[in-house]
Order: sequence, then C-alpha cells, then structure tokens
Amino acid sequence: MEFDIPTIIQGYAQGYFLMADDDNGLGWYSSRQRTLVPLDEQFRYPKSLRRVLNQERFTVAVNRDFQGVVAGCADRETTWISPELQEIYLALYEEGWAYSFETWQGEKLAGGILGLVIGGAFIGESMFYRIPEGSKVAMVKLVERLRSRNFAFFDAQMMNPHLERFGAYIIDDPQYQVLLRKALQRRCSLV
Repeated sequence: MEFDIPTIIQGYAQGYFLMADDDNGLGWYSSRQRTLVPLDEQFRYPKSLRRVLNQERFTVAVNRDFQGVVAGCADRETTWISPELQEIYLALYEEGWAYSFETWQGEKLAGGILGLVIGGAFIGESMFYRIPEGSKVAMVKLVERLRSRNFAFFDAQMMNPHLERFGAYIIDDPQYQVLLRKALQRRCSLV
C-alpha cells in the first residue's frame, strides 16, 4: 500500500494526527486541547528517577531500532497503532519525518518514544518500556535533546498521569495553532 507522505505531513502541520480504531479504521483526528511537555524549568521528574539517571544504567540512541519502538508502542491489549499505521510510520521514518528516541540497557531495547519532527515541533505519538524506568529515562533525555536543539515544543497530544508527573500541561487549540505556526518556521534536527 502506498502512502502520500506530503499529505500526511501537511495534516500534522495543521494540527491533526492519525489514529486507528476498530470501528472506523485509520483516520485524522484533532483535539480541542493538547498536552505539551515543557522544555523549560517547568519540566520536572521525581528524585528517584534522578538516582536512576545518575547510575547511568541506560544509554540513549535515535533510530537504532525504529521498528522495535513502533512494535513496542503498538504491543498493547487495546492499541490505536494499527498495522496500516505502523506502515505509515515506517514510510515517514524512511523519508526522515518519524523518529524513535530509545533507551538501551546493554544490547536490550529498554524503552522508547515514537514521534515526528516537523520544523521545531516534536510530535510525540507514543511511548513504551520493556525494562522499568526505560521510558522515563527516555523522556528526560529527549527533553534535554529537544532543548539543546532549539525545538519550540514537545506535543504529547493527550494528558495522562505519567505525563503530568513531568510537568506536562494542557493548552487549547487556538494556543496550539499559534505555537505550531511558529515551530514550523524553525529547522530543527533530532540527530
């Protein structure tokens, strides 16, 4: 199956995102509210995670095992990452739009975050872990990377208790659209 990558990128650049469900299949969605992970001093994490970071049990990589991260993100009892959407992510990766930010423990993939980079926006699609703390360390290290590379924002799309612990906050769609337009004018790279 072929995918029209420019149309997909244009959809994300307008604030939409792709999801699949059992009833309607793959479709475009938007939200009145978006969750952003702060890239400034509002970003926080527990002291227990600071200890894990100091122990340097994990290393990080970008796109070392992109397909492994997509599979890890989709490996849930109920998932919105259908096989078709997995193919789309792979096509986006091959065209340089989709990335996996990974944590490794030795040669074992510990966790990761799947996302798209469009201009100065990192649009987080999903995250997972196989080793405890793997995705949390990925979150901290990804925020550090996004800061150092001058990204405008980290869109996590929907709030959950895990993101809230990191200082994630909700903005409405008009605010998001303003930030998105500014982010699209930047040229940032995750690698």
